[in-house]
Amino acid sequence: MDTERLIGGRYRLRHVLGRGSMGTVWAAHDEVLRRAVAVKEMLHPPGTPEPEAEVLRERTLREARSAAALAHPNLVTLYDVVRHDGEPFVVMELVPSASLAEVVRERGPLTDEQGAVVADAVAAGLEAAHRAGITHRDVKPGNVLVADDGRVKLTDFGIARNVAEATLTSRGITLGTPAFIAPEVAAGGDVSPAADLWSLGATLYAAMTGQDPYEGANVMQTVNQVIHADVPDLGVTGGLEPVIAGLMVKDPQARIPLAEVRRLLVDTLPEPGANVFPSDGPTRPVVEVVRRPPAKPVIAPDTPLASDPGPLPFTLTPERRRPVSKPVVLLALVLFVVASVGGFAATRTLAGTSPLPPATGARPTVSPLPDDLPLQPVRASAAAANGERDTEFGLSVGVDWTQFVEQRLHQILPPSTVVHFVSPDGVYEVTVQKFTVFYPKLTDEDYVKAVAERWGPDRIFGQAVTPSTGGILFSYRTVEQTTSTGPGRGAEPDLRRSRYSRLVPAGPSLWVVEVSFPTDQEEAGRTRLFGPIANSFTVG
Repeated sequence: MDTERLIGGRYRLRHVLGRGSMGTVWAAHDEVLRRAVAVKEMLHPPGTPEPEAEVLRERTLREARSAAALAHPNLVTLYDVVRHDGEPFVVMELVPSASLAEVVRERGPLTDEQGAVVADAVAAGLEAAHRAGITHRDVKPGNVLVADDGRVKLTDFGIARNVAEATLTSRGITLGTPAFIAPEVAAGGDVSPAADLWSLGATLYAAMTGQDPYEGANVMQTVNQVIHADVPDLGVTGGLEPVIAGLMVKDPQARIPLAEVRRLLVDTLPEPGANVFPSDGPTRPVVEVVRRPPAKPVIAPDTPLASDPGPLPFTLTPERRRPVSKPVVLLALVLFVVASVGGFAATRTLAGTSPLPPATGARPTVSPLPDDLPLQPVRASAAAANGERDTEFGLSVGVDWTQFVEQRLHQILPPSTVVHFVSPDGVYEVTVQKFTVFYPKLTDEDYVKAVAERWGPDRIFGQAVTPSTGGILFSYRTVEQTTSTGPGRGAEPDLRRSRYSRLVPAGPSLWVVEVSFPTDQEEAGRTRLFGPIANSFTVG
């Protein structure tokens, strides 16, 4: 990409400051006012359908214009928002700085005085935003800037969220980074200013200890901990404990207001104008954090939740197919049920292979799947946008399983919506993924090839085809890398999971239903989980 481009007739791009999957930040020069600025170039994944790309553009412009109304010394100022060649560019204040995450990573946890400066500045910035009716939605150490002169500023009001940082959504609302989102938001509730209060508390916890308040091997594990686990021990946060304890309260209504946060910090703040972040400041060790036992079962370190492989980067060979009518889809559901119990075993037996592939390597032991695991019917929506039709579905999942919704953007495949249902202990997971526009450009076989491309063809150990629709029922294994490092943590054995999937065509849409469980429980998972759940799945 050429540098020195002129954007909006006045902003000349100089060099790249940073890149993400949803945008590139440039150092630029405003040739009208003759000052340095930062320009965020918004991107969308290649292959995104034009209507969806236009929705992303308009959302970016709308949010940028809203945030541009804010003016506060503790907020990065948005100067302008323009379009160039049809794509949105956001022009911001250029702040020579390091993020709070970088400061803690390089120098260690903050002192009480440094923590008070950060807390007071971010609280003041959020007060201004909330008065203007704006919720940040992603307060975290990476979005708090510590300037070279010691000033602290909050940035990124939901304008360019990186999809790699938890693109969990609920009813189309983009959430923040898993370890810092509020419990009510992680559970699918509304995003309110109170959610920013929790995130501020979680950010201060990380700044004062050097560790995230909740840690998981993957997004789903972390989110499950946020919802079900107790608030971490706050006694390790030093002089900021009263502030963090008042913010990290599970009940949104019980969190202390920002004005109270600032009042509690008065005695800890330094003299006005003091720079508590000198470039030659001493380093401090990461605090030894002892996690409280959870009040409810959560994902244990030795039973990490498998991430849904979904469609992965690969090359597809387009193939045309006729749209499938709804009556045929219903018939396919019945046939899938029959295949779910014996299809995989039959496929392997006919090939002269054991129905269960050999397992190798160390893996953790988990509690056996109960014979009478209770399932309850639920209805959910896989809508990617307001007003989208034919998004409702029904199926049976375990009692008290947590539901999350994720919007996925892919490099090659069309975007999809994934609805997750996770058991309280994180051992079992059901995902329902919908590609709104999949046929006729792609085929069921292409999806299976994608999984094989990602995990290796030897991972797929069973496949059955429903003749009437061409829908494919298949299964495969994955290996979860669960090794972790840090105080009090050591290497843990990898977890092997078996995944049983079925593809359900519905007109131009493709639905993918997948059930995953530890390979140690493969036979029980296939018959007691996948069979009943596959039998219960309905579209519409």
